[in-house]
Amino acid sequence: MRFGPFVLQISPAPNLDSGIIDSTLKEAELADALGYDVIWLTEHYFGGDTVYADPVVFGAAVAARTQRIKIGFAVVQMAFHHPVKLAAQTALLDNLSHGRLIVGTGRGSAYNAYEYMGFGTTIEEGRRRLDEAEDLLLKSWTADDLDFQGKYWRVQVPIMRPKTYQQPHPPLIRACISMESMLEMARRGRPVLTGVDSVEDTAHRLKLYQETMYEAGFDEAHVKWCMSETWVRRSVYVAESNEQALEEAVPAFQAERAHISEARQKLNPTRYVDPIPTPPSISSMPEHYLVAGTPGYVAEKIAELRDVGARNVLLGMSPSHMARDRVQNSMKLFAEEVAPLFRED
Repeated sequence: MRFGPFVLQISPAPNLDSGIIDSTLKEAELADALGYDVIWLTEHYFGGDTVYADPVVFGAAVAARTQRIKIGFAVVQMAFHHPVKLAAQTALLDNLSHGRLIVGTGRGSAYNAYEYMGFGTTIEEGRRRLDEAEDLLLKSWTADDLDFQGKYWRVQVPIMRPKTYQQPHPPLIRACISMESMLEMARRGRPVLTGVDSVEDTAHRLKLYQETMYEAGFDEAHVKWCMSETWVRRSVYVAESNEQALEEAVPAFQAERAHISEARQKLNPTRYVDPIPTPPSISSMPEHYLVAGTPGYVAEKIAELRDVGARNVLLGMSPSHMARDRVQNSMKLFAEEVAPLFRED
């Protein structure tokens, strides 16, 4: 199995942004030193609280400060990018990192209406353009004398330089929240990033995902490859005792969820998305959202995911409402006492 921390830092005030950006880079360096496989970066704008915004630029800083860890996008929001420009930027980042880039894509989140308003587009337009945007991104990476005549983009590109470090191109993975979108990727034989579900729901999703690929005509080798490149998400916190883990983690993760819920209401004047529910108490925090406990307890929960077919886990490990020394201690305990139990898998 492979493991990768997901970083999305929230800053309560503009004068704190620079320090939080610095601390986030330090956590990326720590993840590299501890042997994590991927550091996952996301993309959000105009919320007034998310500080590094652009994962391509931030990924370049991570590449310069790390040696081994892969740099993944979870995700780059295609609604906000011209595919040819993104191809050029990511080809450069793939070279700067010497082939450590994983490009996760999505149509754009429903977190913040101003993201679309700020770029002069809509969430519906992003959804319509996503397939063509990915097609043009791939062709820009790989084709010479590109003459692309699509519905949304018509471009001519004689040659893209630099060529991507990874050949034929960096791994391309699609974020899928709904079962429908996940099965569409299965029919195309593509790996996915999928969300926070119970073990039972995760087992169901992965089972249907594999069955759909077989029904679409993909052979066993390809299905196994897709499973080996698919990531599921969990929030994880490790401490010396279960009691300590719950006392430290649950309030921090609840505060972060409450902040996101409040922000989504404030940042969506058109009310095109419903706010996520805010857990009213510690006891209401669902275990499949947050796994908090000793290394042994957390290992048991990771083993449950492994046993239903998960091969890679994207780890929410650093809530913004938690002291950084606690985050770093949890990262160390997971890397040193949990991850090694699953490496031979």
